[in-house]
Amino acid sequence: MAEVIGFTAAVLIGITLGLIGAGGSILTVPVLVYLFGVAPSIATAYSLFVVGLTALVGSTTYMRQQLVSYKTAVIFSIPSFAGVFLARKLIMPAIPPEVVAIGSFVVTKDLGIMLLFSALMLMASVSMIRKGEPHKEGQVRNFNTALILIEGFAVGLLTGLVGAGGGFLIIPALVILARVPMKMAVGTSLLIIAAKSLFGFTGDIGTTPIDWLFLFKFSAFTISGIVIGSYAGRRISGSKLKPAFGWFVLAMGVYVFLKEVLGGRV
Repeated sequence: MAEVIGFTAAVLIGITLGLIGAGGSILTVPVLVYLFGVAPSIATAYSLFVVGLTALVGSTTYMRQQLVSYKTAVIFSIPSFAGVFLARKLIMPAIPPEVVAIGSFVVTKDLGIMLLFSALMLMASVSMIRKGEPHKEGQVRNFNTALILIEGFAVGLLTGLVGAGGGFLIIPALVILARVPMKMAVGTSLLIIAAKSLFGFTGDIGTTPIDWLFLFKFSAFTISGIVIGSYAGRRISGSKLKPAFGWFVLAMGVYVFLKEVLGGRV
C-alpha cells in the first residue's frame, strides 16, 4: 500500500512542477524517506536525479513555446553549479554521523537533514501561500546580475544539502531581479532546476549506493505527472492552485518536524 501511495505521490510531484514550476520537488525526499524507507542522506541524492530529469522533460514544453530565458538561466545556473558541488562534495561528506548531543537527545546526520528539510518546507509554504504584489509589465526594473549570482549560489547550496529544486526561491528571483514574465519564469525555473540538480547528482555517482531500477521507475511516474501538469497549465491557473498547495506543504513540513523530533510517534 505504501508503494502505491508513493508512486501516486510521484505523479502529483510532477503535476505540481508542471503547473507552477515550483513546490513539487520539496515533497520528493519525504516521499522517498517515509513511503519507500530510503535513508535521508541517500534520498537527497535520489531526489536530485528525479527532480532534475523531471524538470528537464517539463522544460521542453516551455522551450517549444519560447517561454525560456536562456540568458537568465545561464547567469543563474553557473553559481548554482558551484553551490551544489560544494554541498555534495565537501559539506555533506564532512558532516559527522552525530552532529550534536543535547542531553539524551542526539542530532544525527540524517535527523539534521530532515530538520533542515522541514524548515525549508515551511519557508516554501509561506512563499506559496503569501500573495505578493502582481508584477506590472510596464514597471521599470534593472536586470540585477549581482543579486541573481548570489541567489543562484545560495539556491545551489540548498539544493545540494536537501535535494530540493528550490523553485520557490528561483521564480521570485527571476520575476523581481531578472524582469522575467511569470509564464517565462516557470519555464526558465524548470531548466535551471534540471541543470543544477543533475549536475549535483553526478557528485554522488560512485560514492552513494544507487538502486537505478527504482530510480528510473520513480522518475517515470514524476515525468508522467509533469507532462500532465504542463498541458493542464494551459487551462488551469497555477496562481490559484499555488496557495492551496502551499497549505499542504505547510502541513507536511510540520509533520516532518514532529515525526523526527518525537522519534516516529506521530
